[in-house]
Amino acid sequence: MIDEKRLTHLKQLEAESVYILREVAAAFTNPVMMYSVGKDSSVMLHLAMKAFAPGKVPFPMLHVDTKWKFGEMIEFRDRRAKELGFDLVVHSNPEGEKMDISPFTHGSKVHTDVMKTEGLKQALNMGGYDAIIGGARRDEEKSRAKERIFSFRDKQHRWDPKNQRPELWNVYNTAIQKGESVRVFPISNWTELDIWQYIYLEQIPIPSLYFAKERPVVEYEGTKIMVDDERVPEELKAKAKNEMVRFRTLGCYPLTGAINSTASTLPEIIREMLLSKSSEREGRLIDKDQEGAMEKKKIEGYF
Repeated sequence: MIDEKRLTHLKQLEAESVYILREVAAAFTNPVMMYSVGKDSSVMLHLAMKAFAPGKVPFPMLHVDTKWKFGEMIEFRDRRAKELGFDLVVHSNPEGEKMDISPFTHGSKVHTDVMKTEGLKQALNMGGYDAIIGGARRDEEKSRAKERIFSFRDKQHRWDPKNQRPELWNVYNTAIQKGESVRVFPISNWTELDIWQYIYLEQIPIPSLYFAKERPVVEYEGTKIMVDDERVPEELKAKAKNEMVRFRTLGCYPLTGAINSTASTLPEIIREMLLSKSSEREGRLIDKDQEGAMEKKKIEGYF
């Protein structure tokens, strides 16, 4: 029996997350873990490997590829899958690809609805998953703070924020009917600073986009985006300048804001987080493209 008084707060968070992951594996028949390639996903993957060591993680990783992720994210994803040998499922919305949906042409809301929300629902329907494990944390955004750790979804993958199941201590309700599912958030109680400290403590590999260096950036829709490939409109590319920046969160590059920073090591990032007074998602355009944007997206099936 582990004495909780002897655990650091990070070890307590780790123990809770491992317990939740094992609960999912025990209670559901066809779980899957979302793998978005960012820092939270990297921690989740690390926790899953710890939870089931020395055996293999007993569920696949699912990446919904919007086709607009940073190029380095895709390279990092494929390299980690090869290094660690986990089962990787990649899905892109084929109708969205045919329509050539673009954040620059169609805007963040249409792009997110088609390539992320619909793409996710297609992938979940194709896989028939009954538990979908995600790396969302309560401190990221106010609608995420409303979610339970085991959060029920109906047959259309819809979330009802006013009709949530109670969670008493570590007693989770895993009961569902055929076609229904549960979204599970093992790191819901972690903060952004906890994530960085744990990455440092456990030496978890993450994409280099999180570390500051000179990159070509340009102002777009009130944020600073990186010119990551040739699809950036010419008028924006012409205005791009090299600046010392890094990213606090990763997503589709036209919708993800860079921050000016000189933090190029994990201790420097942790120091920066200790002094920061802004949310990591302030640079994400998808959180601002309509009133109550994230909650509406989650009700429609977004993670």
